[in-house]
Amino acid sequence: QVQLVESGGGLVQPGGSLRLSCDASGIMFSINAMGWFRQFPGGQREIIATITARGTARYTDSVKGRFTISRDDAQNTVYLQLNDLKPEETAVYHCISYRGSIPPSTPYEYDYWGQGTQVTVSS
Repeated sequence: QVQLVESGGGLVQPGGSLRLSCDASGIMFSINAMGWFRQFPGGQREIIATITARGTARYTDSVKGRFTISRDDAQNTVYLQLNDLKPEETAVYHCISYRGSIPPSTPYEYDYWGQGTQVTVSS
């Protein structure tokens, strides 16, 4: 059974930081591309960051320089460091995995999603 379990979300003030974690099981983690997307309160979904099995990271323009994705294959865990958070980034953040070399551009193309962790940015 595949499980992607996110943690690390919470309430943070504007300009604050959080570190999200995603613990994966049931997949061959080291050969999967991993990523994060967020779903806003209105329902819109946006892929934020992806990382290939070889460790190549990519980001959507709005988070470049503020968010960092990383992976620890020994722990089957992918991380997302969120810095300088903005109120409009309040969303549920989901971990995603893809059994392929090139991460897709939409969440629907990924093989598995986690349940998500809520990030609320508010003063």
